[in-house]
Amino acid sequence: MTALTSTSDNNSFAIEARNVHLHYGSFRAVKDVNLQIKARKITAIIGPSGCGKSTVLRAFNRMNDFVPSFKMEGEILFHGKNIYDPDVDPVQIRQMIGMVFQKPNPFPKSIYENIAWGARVNGFKGNMDDLVEESLQKAALWEEVKDNLKKNALTLSGGQQQRLCIARTIAVRPEIILMDEPCSALDPIATLKIEELMRDLSSSYTIIIVTHNMQQAARASDYTAFFTMEEDRAGVMVEYDITSHLFVNPKKKQTEDYISGRYG
Repeated sequence: MTALTSTSDNNSFAIEARNVHLHYGSFRAVKDVNLQIKARKITAIIGPSGCGKSTVLRAFNRMNDFVPSFKMEGEILFHGKNIYDPDVDPVQIRQMIGMVFQKPNPFPKSIYENIAWGARVNGFKGNMDDLVEESLQKAALWEEVKDNLKKNALTLSGGQQQRLCIARTIAVRPEIILMDEPCSALDPIATLKIEELMRDLSSSYTIIIVTHNMQQAARASDYTAFFTMEEDRAGVMVEYDITSHLFVNPKKKQTEDYISGRYG
């Protein structure tokens, strides 16, 4: 398997989709995606339900591979290598490109073990106590749980559980963090905490977030990609720009119609 090496170039693209078409069996779910994600920035993917936002997100770390009928055409480049090449290890890809899901999914273990488990599986040899503290600090959770690390993670609030899942992702030292509707199950206060956390993390990680919440995209992201669904039900990217440009002065009428609430 080809080993992918890390890069710290803040001016480069973290990941790039070239002429990507995504299929489930004979159904083409998304077509003709060309998207360059800027490193250490927050990119939001928005659009109506069914336009393939989550399918595109999961394509970035090969999570769609778990669907037997899934097929991809085109290239997704990470460190100059197509992550779908046969000599690329998908396990390594998912370590370097982590994912936080819509519903918080902590393991039914202690807070400490939620962080430590993934690090152990990935061969971490350093000081585990330090890693747990560092990861929880970065996820803005340490002060809330530092005296209860042996407590079952399932006893935490929904917002705390989601920040724990972010800490768990950080612990395996990814470069990119994918977030699929990470705030949809949370109350407004917990949502704002996640948004603040995303902004803090973007100095060290590239973040790509799928969201139905256009206000969240406008508040929290640096770049936004707008997807919609065509008559053949295939998702397609309509516009991709700096977030402030896209929301204030969209180039495409479809984008303007969507962000103004005329459809979607």
